[in-house]
Amino acid sequence: MAANWTPQSWKNKTVRQVPTYPDAKHLAEVEATLAKLPPLVFAGEARRLREDLAEVAQGNAFLLQGGDCAESFGEFGANTIRDTFKVLLQMAVVLTYAGACPVVKVGRMAGQFAKPRSADIEKKGDVELPSYRGDIVNGIDFDEASRVPDPDRMLRAYNQSAATLNLLRAFAQGGFADLHKVHQWNLDFVDGSPQGERYEELANRIAESLGFMEACGVTAESVPQIRETSFFTSHEALLLAYEEPLTRQDSLTGDWYDCSAHMLWIGERTRELDGAHVEFLRGVHNPIGCKVGPTADPDELIRLIDILNPSNDPGRLTLISRMGHDKIRDTLPALARKVAREGRNVVWSCDPMHGNTITSSSGYKTRPFDRVLNEVRGFFDVHGEEGTYAGGVHFEMTGQDVTECLGGAQAITAEDLSARYHTYCDPRLNASQSLELAFLIADSLKAQRANRRSRLAAAS
Repeated sequence: MAANWTPQSWKNKTVRQVPTYPDAKHLAEVEATLAKLPPLVFAGEARRLREDLAEVAQGNAFLLQGGDCAESFGEFGANTIRDTFKVLLQMAVVLTYAGACPVVKVGRMAGQFAKPRSADIEKKGDVELPSYRGDIVNGIDFDEASRVPDPDRMLRAYNQSAATLNLLRAFAQGGFADLHKVHQWNLDFVDGSPQGERYEELANRIAESLGFMEACGVTAESVPQIRETSFFTSHEALLLAYEEPLTRQDSLTGDWYDCSAHMLWIGERTRELDGAHVEFLRGVHNPIGCKVGPTADPDELIRLIDILNPSNDPGRLTLISRMGHDKIRDTLPALARKVAREGRNVVWSCDPMHGNTITSSSGYKTRPFDRVLNEVRGFFDVHGEEGTYAGGVHFEMTGQDVTECLGGAQAITAEDLSARYHTYCDPRLNASQSLELAFLIADSLKAQRANRRSRLAAAS
């Protein structure tokens, strides 16, 4: 157990990006209710993810982490969950086939409700109201009643997360993820697109391989991995009033786990060394992540790593760079070099979304897809030059046919954004853009693994 840590010790630290609830008694009642509810995930599942991420840290696997920017109550539904899961399966197949390595699949799902904000107050005209902080805190409608933080929303978020997890487990283990159904994962609006056609070609090759394997006696009955998959959940551990009550002590090991998700991460705005969020996550045994932006200092990053992973265990900590396409090649090398020289075991993952947000000429917040791709290229380039391992990607996406990010093979323009702009917070990639990203990553991953094999051969 972390020294001088309890699930409540974060309250002795400076806490940022949290709402002010008007009724402290009501908040305490909701926290007490949450503390009595069953865990959403189990310690053994979190340990299994940590083991899988240890393989990523050692260069033997790749992390695919994606999902909604901010889950909402209004757009919750089985079809939404299914379609996002489909796209992640498609991406994982592309990466596994091209990179010839296992892909660890982690969704930004079943808990990604709270959102950090750049300002506490939102202003429209002469009206000022508290900022929208995600459906787990308050409502998105710009009126006084909606913007009051309501603790009961945490109970609704818990129930929606439980339902989402139930469906995800059924999809992952109940036959939906069977590789024989690889053709069926294509969404209607992607079918016929350049990405859809490229995916179909890959699916045909997989089907041929499965036919050959079956002729040799290797079937879904003899190898369960053909018909099922592992899928984990994650979210930013921002609202500590929700995270603390769901933190439980494992009966087998005595260790504490945040049972709201398999993996939690700390955002760029809350990663202060002596802050409440770092204090809280240093004591739970889940695999955890930390966003690292362009202002990160190499020496401070080492201190942060040592707080969050004092045992230097592979798989415990994922560093998620979010630099911006125009900064990553200048800012990431010093950080990657420092971490490697100091011998720290981490997973390096790339968030190519948050550093590339702009306001379009039509007034919508958006992300140019070419900048997203460029940041991913830069991520692989830097790690290739430093001799470190580009271990994953972390991005915001949806299985819905949205028009929120500019460009891609669909050539979405600023004028197109209004057609299907549904996000509650930040713009997301749609399925077509996500597949396009997957093929780029696959090519980069394939090259990285070939270079790594060459280096190992030369060293031996």
